[in-house]
Parts: sequence; structure tokens; C-alpha cells
Amino acid sequence: MTFFYLHHFYNNIVNLLLTYVPKIINLIHENYKPSIHMQIDPENHVNKLCGQGMLLEGEGKPNEASALFHQAWDEATNTTEKFIAAHYVARHQQSVADKLKWDETALNLALGIEGDEVKAVYPSLYLNIAKCHEDLKNLDKALENYQLGLSFTRFLPDDGYGNMIRAGINNGIERVSIL
Repeated sequence: MTFFYLHHFYNNIVNLLLTYVPKIINLIHENYKPSIHMQIDPENHVNKLCGQGMLLEGEGKPNEASALFHQAWDEATNTTEKFIAAHYVARHQQSVADKLKWDETALNLALGIEGDEVKAVYPSLYLNIAKCHEDLKNLDKALENYQLGLSFTRFLPDDGYGNMIRAGINNGIERVSIL
């Protein structure tokens, strides 16, 4: 009997999370990004898959999360969906070289999205690519990408997220400049 109630309770929690996580993600984007920001449709199928994957990450289930991110990639039908999926697929790569490939894919897709709002994600994408190059000891490429990221920091929000990305870029430039 207790198992039934726990199972029912767990299912209710999961259903609530699947319903509200995309809405929460959109609220975060609306409230913590600059006036120019990329709109994320919480009802979009690919965004829902990525949201479910993030939930699985939070539950300590990286393999299941990775499978959903790959499913999102496979089912993406446009450049924006492909960009979002590639960003999440990159996070689950086993090697730095594979992560770099997916981070570069995400960046190239983002660069193909029209509008200024997408420029707010460039610093983070360049930071990810630069860190991969740094880890692979490609210091010239790392510095180049850190500097490219820095050139787009004016599009970041002036909040904790924006400050974290700025600090990551500046710390990266400092690290590779002294090596």
C-alpha cells in the first residue's frame, strides 16, 4: 500500500515538473535576461525534451538525459531547435574533442539565427569552445575564442549569470595569456 502511494506521489511530482519546468525556464529568460533576449517557447517539443533532460540531470541520471538531448537533436526541425539541442548534447560528451565538436556546432547554428536577441548566448558559447581548446592545449585558439566571447559581453544581462560568464571569459584570458 505504501509503495502505491509513493509511486502515485512521485508520478504527480514528475507530471508537475514536466508541466511547469518549461514555463519556469521561460520566466527566467523573461526576467533575468537583458531587454534583448532570445525567446524560448516552453510549448516547443524540442524545448520540452531538453527540459525533461535537465530534470533527469538533476536526478543524477546523465545517460537518460543524454538520450533525451540526442532525441531533441534528431527531432529538431529548424536552426533554433538544432542550436538548443546541440548545446545540451555538448554537455554530455565523454571527450573534450567531442564536446568541442558539439559546442562548435551549437555556435555555428546560433550564428545562423537572425536577430540581435541570440547574441546574448554568444559569450557563453565562445567560452565553452575556448575552454575546450584550453583543455586540449590549443592556447592560441583558446585565446581567440575567449576574446570573441568578450566582444559580445555587452549583450549579457547585468546579473549573476552575466557576471559568471564575464568572469569565466576574463579568467580564461588571464590563464592562457600567462602560459
